[in-house]
Amino acid sequence: MMKSQRIKAILDYVRQKESASLDELVEVFNVSKNTIRRDIQELAENGKITKIHGGVSIANSQTVPYQDRKVKKLHEKKLLAQLAAQFVEDDDIIFIDSGTTTLEMLDFIKDKRITIITNNLDFTLDATYYPNLSIYSMGGMFERSTRSYVGTEGVENLCKYNFNKAFMASTGISLPKGITNSAPLETPIKTKVIERSEQVFVLVDHSKFGKYSLTTYCDFTQIDYLVTDRKPDDSYLNHSKEYNYKILYPEK
Repeated sequence: MMKSQRIKAILDYVRQKESASLDELVEVFNVSKNTIRRDIQELAENGKITKIHGGVSIANSQTVPYQDRKVKKLHEKKLLAQLAAQFVEDDDIIFIDSGTTTLEMLDFIKDKRITIITNNLDFTLDATYYPNLSIYSMGGMFERSTRSYVGTEGVENLCKYNFNKAFMASTGISLPKGITNSAPLETPIKTKVIERSEQVFVLVDHSKFGKYSLTTYCDFTQIDYLVTDRKPDDSYLNHSKEYNYKILYPEK
């Protein structure tokens, strides 16, 4: 692949993923890390991407707007939300992660009598109309790109809470890399939630299997349920048996 073609392909890849690590780009494009560094430096100088610690992200002007992400794969998101919501019971204390998939759970748990801690601004606002839902916002800095609260203050606040169940989002899952996330500021919060939860549910549609983002916030050994919209391939099914987590998907 010629340099100009590779640079365009890198830009297209990062636009699609919103962020990527250097190691990921080396693996995907099968070139040396020095070559990738030179390519992303050229893209950064042209304002196409932003360099971050350990990788790159798409420049703010080209980041997919939150509302666009919200409607993308909406059918799959509702399906995952409905599957996961079946495990929510009255008197539960649950964590709802940031993201557009976990947001869809509200329609399926709005009649429950539960306590919810969340860093998801939209979930907090939408849940206002249901007095049976006790909502706690964890605080911290507001991250506009994900419409979530992040930062050390939020992590410290999480240490006060104990969760029966945590419902987590991910931008990509990979057997070698684990459960990953593209927003580094969210990663410490996700990791702390995993530590504080009795049961962990990760909600990802089929398009996120075999992919990974900039940071890993937990391993497969730390989750209890992987909730998806279709039966994954045998490598994941065998892995789940070996490491003792369950994969949930709609039965045809």
